[in-house]
Amino acid sequence: MKALSINLATEPFRRFRPILVASMALAVLLVGLLAVQLYLFWLEKDEGRETALAIEQTQARLNTLIAEERRLNEILLRPENAAVLDRSLFLNELLARKGISWTLIFRDLEEVLPHNVKLVQIRPQIQAGAPARYEVLLEMVVASESAEPVIEMLRALESSPLFGETAVSAAFPPTDTEPLYRYRVSVRYARQL
Repeated sequence: MKALSINLATEPFRRFRPILVASMALAVLLVGLLAVQLYLFWLEKDEGRETALAIEQTQARLNTLIAEERRLNEILLRPENAAVLDRSLFLNELLARKGISWTLIFRDLEEVLPHNVKLVQIRPQIQAGAPARYEVLLEMVVASESAEPVIEMLRALESSPLFGETAVSAAFPPTDTEPLYRYRVSVRYARQL
């Protein structure tokens, strides 16, 4: 025989215990997370002060260096020092020009020039870059029987890590004395002096 369950209560019994236990566990977990976040916030407030102090010290050092640079520039730009400054700049430029290795330039160009492109003229130009650094700009005249080999050369120059941006400033068609197409090309040379 089957047992009958009869509930005579005015309100039936509900099973709230699992919900209450889960709610209490979630509340404890949230309180724990709040405590961890407050602890991390307390730790990081000191780091903010240390960072601000480091920035102030670096700014003070920068201001000192700027003032020192101004003072030295004033000394260099005095009329009695102008001759020494001009001579120093001239000697630095001569040393930079002397630092160009023709052997390296021709070796690097040999790697990128197609066999059917003729190098007619090359002239390196030294340009002052960042302080105590110089950049080399190669101005070249190249010749070929058609434009395709020169375009191939320009692509090879731009894809090479030793050369930078290229520019074609002039193109000359063949003449009676010069049977080849000639192009004036400028390219940055990335080797350091």
